[in-house]
Amino acid sequence: MINGISNQTAIAKTAASTSTGQTTQQFSTFLKDSINELNNTQRASDIATEKLAKGENVELQDVMITAQKASITMQTALEIRNKAVEAYQEMMRMQM
Repeated sequence: MINGISNQTAIAKTAASTSTGQTTQQFSTFLKDSINELNNTQRASDIATEKLAKGENVELQDVMITAQKASITMQTALEIRNKAVEAYQEMMRMQM
């Protein structure tokens, strides 16, 4: 527990001392990893569905769970995108 708190403090200090370029790089890496994860989830769902359609030995509940995970992941990504676009549009309307 104490190690977790001290790790959080170290992370906060590191985050405060990072430059804007590093923050941008970390965000782009995070975004790229998230999109890759979304793509992998969609592929897993497609593969499971294809195996079921071919009659291979795949449990129906596994296919349904995989499809639901892919659906929820896609919905979450779309909501995040919509919020990001909305925030961008709001900033563009600001008068300086």
